[in-house]
Formats: sequence, C-alpha cells, structure tokens
Amino acid sequence: MVVASQLRTGVAIRHEGQPYKIVSAEYHPGQGKMGGVTHTRLQNLDTGTFWETSFRAELKFEELPLERKPMDFLYGDETTCYFMDPQSGDQAEVPIELLGDRAGFLAADMRVSVEFLDERPVSVVFPGQVEIRVKDTAPGIHGQQDNTWKEAKLENDALVMVPQFIQNGDVIRVDLASMKYMDRIKRAGS
Repeated sequence: MVVASQLRTGVAIRHEGQPYKIVSAEYHPGQGKMGGVTHTRLQNLDTGTFWETSFRAELKFEELPLERKPMDFLYGDETTCYFMDPQSGDQAEVPIELLGDRAGFLAADMRVSVEFLDERPVSVVFPGQVEIRVKDTAPGIHGQQDNTWKEAKLENDALVMVPQFIQNGDVIRVDLASMKYMDRIKRAGS
C-alpha cells in the first residue's frame, strides 16, 4: 500500500478497481486543521485516458508492480504498435490509444522500455526528447522579433510551434513530455 502523499511519477496504483499510472504528482502540505493534498494526473492503463484529480494525503492505494523491458519498435498500424524483445525475440502489442500523440515519434528499431502489468503490455516509456526533421513550415518573416513563433509540420505529421528561423528540412529537437520545440540541430559545416 502507498499513501497519496508518497505518490510519484511512474508509479502504478489501483483506484476504484481501475489501474492507473501516475503521470505527475505534486504534494501540498496542509496548514492547521487542513490536511495535505496530492494533485495528480493519472493515465488509465486499460483505456489510455487521462484524469486530473486531488487526493487527501492519508488516502491509501494498492501499488501495482510494473515490469519494464527494453524492446525495439518494429512497426505500427492504425490500432496497434508492435515491439520485439532483442534478447528473446518475444513480441508485444500495445494499443495505439495508450500511446497517444507520441506514437508518431516511434521510428523503426527505436529502443524503448515497454511496461507490463501482469504480463500485459500497458505503456511505453519514451525518451525525454527526439530529433526529427521539419517537413513543412512557412518561410520566416524578416523583420519579425526573435520571440515570434510559427507552426511547423514534422516528418511524422505532428505539429509544433518553432521560431521564425526554422526552415523546411531542418532537424529539430522536441521535448516529448510537453510536445515543444527545444532547439535546432546544427548541420555539419554550418
């Protein structure tokens, strides 16, 4: 059992019969007679849906054991992403709704950790950031301030906001947690 005040990102719990993974948790201690609360963002491990809620600090949950295995991404279709254990050759299928928008950032042979709950794959741990090519963006507007942004379509068709100097074909680094532009990767010789 784990109490709400000790919930941390990445922990899996059972609440009202449903398995959840903690996406974020922030504990706020109470003052005086007011007890503390933990503000959380949870992902349902069965449906992939997200839920934001607060729990009283002393509330207890059943902690669920998540097993992580490094696996290589093979391919994906409209409903499922397929992974293979490089050691044993075992394959795992993860429903695409559990991965959300980040599924588009999977590339062939990309090694990620797949999380299993009772031998069932329930989640994929993505790297914090990825490098990806800009497929289409408007030309930069000369004379604009450096702090203006424009929309860019990436090679996986995801959309992110980028600075004006980014051009078609540039490789950029994207933070997957926030889906935000971080920086441009310098080309050799530039």
